[in-house]
Amino acid sequence: MKEFYDLIDKIYEELNSSEFVSTVTFGNIMDVDLSKQSIFPLSHINIQDAVFGEHTITFSIQVIAMDLVDESKEDRFDSDSIPYQGLDNKHDVLNTQLAVINRLQSKLRRGDLNDDNYVLDTDATATMFEDRFENLMTGWALTLSISIPNNVVTVC
Repeated sequence: MKEFYDLIDKIYEELNSSEFVSTVTFGNIMDVDLSKQSIFPLSHINIQDAVFGEHTITFSIQVIAMDLVDESKEDRFDSDSIPYQGLDNKHDVLNTQLAVINRLQSKLRRGDLNDDNYVLDTDATATMFEDRFENLMTGWALTLSISIPNNVVTVC
């Protein structure tokens, strides 16, 4: 049985192929050294559980896509044109990291990953976060439910 390896490898490859991702990690997010600025933008894969159906295994997966917010003392924008964007690049980070997870869920829904029998069972949900970790960072936590064929044959 190598379905678990294959699933993680496919998600890793998809995230790693994005121009908006520098590092992809797996496991407990608290084990990742988030103080290293060189690892950002970061995507993190966490398997929450696996449910065994008669012919499928359904994995609940969370993918966190995040980047550091760059604060500036000077207004990056003309305050008359875009005043709500303020003195940082938070909007840029949210936009690029949303693109990362949107591409992943799209590939699962109707792209290459779907062709490989990875099926998105329900609508994917993305939750925005800010300052969730020790650095000033922001991003999205994507929750997915992915079903794959259970190729284990049991002998009765």
